[in-house]
Amino acid sequence: MKKIELLSPAKNLDFGREAINHGADAVYIGAPAFGARQAATNSIGDIDQLVRYAHLYGCRVFATVNTLLFDDELEVAVNMIRQLHNVGIDALILQDLGLLECNLPPIELHASTQCHNASIERIKFMESTGFKRVILARETSLEQMVQIHQATNIELEAFVHGALCVCYSGQCYMSQYLNGRSGNRGSCSQPCRSKYDLYTDDGHLMMKDRHLLSLRDLNASQSLAAMIDAGISSFKIEGRLKDIEYIKNVTAHYRRLLDNLIDEHERASSGRNTFLFEPDVEKTFNRGYTDYFLHGRHKMASFDTQKSIGKRVGEVTAVGSRTISVSGNEPFFNGDGLCFTDSDGRVHGFLVNDVNGRVLRPNTMPKIEVGTTLWRNNDIQMERILKGNTAIRKIGVSMLFYATQQGFTLEMTDEDGIKAAQHIEVDHTAAENTSKSTSLITKQLSKLGNTPYSTLEIIDATQGQYFIPSLMLNQLRRDAVEQLSNNRIEHFKPADTHLQPNDVPYPAERLDYRANVVNNKSEAFYKRHGIKEIERGVEQTGDYDGKALMTTKYCLRYELGCCLKGKSAGKPKLDIKPSDTLILRNNERRFRLEFDCGNCLMKIFKC
Repeated sequence: MKKIELLSPAKNLDFGREAINHGADAVYIGAPAFGARQAATNSIGDIDQLVRYAHLYGCRVFATVNTLLFDDELEVAVNMIRQLHNVGIDALILQDLGLLECNLPPIELHASTQCHNASIERIKFMESTGFKRVILARETSLEQMVQIHQATNIELEAFVHGALCVCYSGQCYMSQYLNGRSGNRGSCSQPCRSKYDLYTDDGHLMMKDRHLLSLRDLNASQSLAAMIDAGISSFKIEGRLKDIEYIKNVTAHYRRLLDNLIDEHERASSGRNTFLFEPDVEKTFNRGYTDYFLHGRHKMASFDTQKSIGKRVGEVTAVGSRTISVSGNEPFFNGDGLCFTDSDGRVHGFLVNDVNGRVLRPNTMPKIEVGTTLWRNNDIQMERILKGNTAIRKIGVSMLFYATQQGFTLEMTDEDGIKAAQHIEVDHTAAENTSKSTSLITKQLSKLGNTPYSTLEIIDATQGQYFIPSLMLNQLRRDAVEQLSNNRIEHFKPADTHLQPNDVPYPAERLDYRANVVNNKSEAFYKRHGIKEIERGVEQTGDYDGKALMTTKYCLRYELGCCLKGKSAGKPKLDIKPSDTLILRNNERRFRLEFDCGNCLMKIFKC
């Protein structure tokens, strides 16, 4: 039976624990170095603690070592990976294939989305080289997922929620070009979230000061069943730099959705979650939502702002000298943050100082018109709720209590069939009241309190024949719980996965800069697999002439209604001719857009 995994981000140990508490089957966490989020690194000691906590619930921990590595970093990286293996991480997420030429410990490997897992040929190759799982490019459609699943046997992981890179992962060099901060090295400066002016090559200004490369956030909530049918087994939430409220809310949201779709035996970890709040992903950070390319091309940009807009809460029905009246049924609270877009496409925001039903008093009165849509991008009430205790996760256990010749034994068996037993030697003393004795035994053994466990069944095989002091029962219960927890952690310890190098041919003979080869081990890896000519990556060469700084399936012409294939998202918004060359400008830097309509790609070059 295929196990369905909900995979959540862990910025640190505390975030990882909360992700697990709120229903994650696995978490991914940054290693001490070489992760794609430099601001989310973690010590080996903290990762060790997270692994123990995760394995208690049958959850898994994946460590990200998914940046490109220079030659002088490889030995450091391998030593760190050995430490990660020693503390029991379940898999390593990597991008640089040069690591496969190193003496890695026997650890499961996952191919990062930075590996550009966008074709059947590429994914089959990754499978043949020893990867257990590939993380698909975010641009992968449902139809392509089906085709990949039918053509391979490798585990497929796909993003379902969070921020979107406008480029194919691993093939964006804009940040590196602009300021030496490489996304492939974990330090992207996010130029796709910047404002740009749009010109034609003859100097005509078409749009000014807009976020022309900024995408809405991914939300695949409505497509989970179809993705399961398409062969996806791991559903990944983006957000290792998001706050803990985001982790709680989004993880709980997808846990509920998946639990409604799968049988309990298909869940990839143990325990059941009780949520002490109502998950709502519109109330957490989002730039507006899109399902991206899951169901084909459609409108997906967020021209007006790169910041969170939150949830739509109504329209302005009246504007007073110091108040705004709003339609709808959404309740408001003092301290809420609201925003709106004006007629020029500019986003403005204000705080709510006072609420009187549907009449709001802002801290600063904005210039706003009747009919304007309001969005709540800071839900103060939800924020307060999420800062508290918001979820309980319990593993079901059954208990058997019985007498032995020397005393009494308590056996615990959890929902996974893992057992623990504790014995106490004591003389038997007949009970004066068997009913009262049985009641006491059941009461004391069921006090699982703040442990990870909840009672499924208690069988008192003594039938209350003996008097047993409460202190003795409590100690038996505590010792059995401790032993069961240790047994669970040991049971879910990952098995060693030994990599077997081979020379399976790569589906090409030449690699250009987009293969991101920046060390000798990576070059040796590809040559072993038949590559005859390899161009080094731009992080090493600094050569950007004639090279696309961005390669993206997102198309600005399509978004503006000017698709050269006549498949635009709505009516044309600008008078852009098919023959026009389009130029983006930002802080006096100019970039030329090139449209590969045969492959439905947009590329961005330096001018």
